[in-house]
Amino acid sequence: MKIEKEPFYLKMGKETEVFEAGFRKKLPLLIKGPTGTGKSRFVEYMAWKLDKEIITVACHEETSATDLIGRFILKGTEAIWQDGPLTKAVKTGAIIYLDEVAEARPDIIVAIHSLTDYRRTLFIDKLGEEIKADDDFMLVASFNPGYQKGYKELKPSTRQRFIGLSFNYPDSRTEAEIVSKETGIDSKIAKDLVKIANKIRNLTELGLTETVSTRLIVIAANLIVEGLDKRLAVNVGIIQPLTDDEEILTTLITLSELMI
Repeated sequence: MKIEKEPFYLKMGKETEVFEAGFRKKLPLLIKGPTGTGKSRFVEYMAWKLDKEIITVACHEETSATDLIGRFILKGTEAIWQDGPLTKAVKTGAIIYLDEVAEARPDIIVAIHSLTDYRRTLFIDKLGEEIKADDDFMLVASFNPGYQKGYKELKPSTRQRFIGLSFNYPDSRTEAEIVSKETGIDSKIAKDLVKIANKIRNLTELGLTETVSTRLIVIAANLIVEGLDKRLAVNVGIIQPLTDDEEILTTLITLSELMI
């Protein structure tokens, strides 16, 4: 897919320079950070900036090497080989983005190893072929280290094949600016939503698996722009997605209603 329109992305540091340097030197990139901190938007923005095709794969526990590389399919009475997204990217020189790569099955990591070192080669066992990656091919992966801790983690031997970028929630002023520009909401309301988000983020004693992402703030802001009551928008857009625990929900709803 070619990104035709510039995606909105607010630069936080030197991340665009790192991406461009990695692209020029043909190095794979690993982006680490919590859910909803702009990892996917950043990759889309860089694909647009570099004018490159991007293929995104949302990894999950059932994603296998076959899903990425390809498989034989039946067409009538004949078995036809069909390239997977990774093979297509390798051949055409696209950017492939493996979102939440640590969620995928272990054979995924084995499949991409030869693409993350000097070989830049994809091995297709089922065809007995080796494909040299196009010069413009780039492998980008992301994962959430906080969520994966104690569950699924990338091995050091895998991580050290990538250059790395860490994403986190922006400072309050920047986050409010992002929310305002992304949704068109009044800047004061954007600041209030960010204050609520930061308050919840600091309530570590609640033991939430995930905290409030910038994405959730944007969702709540969009609901307000559509005319939904502010408190209701915060409830359904920010608080409800965080937990199913009734006691915690009550605490967060009470807290948010005191702030907006």
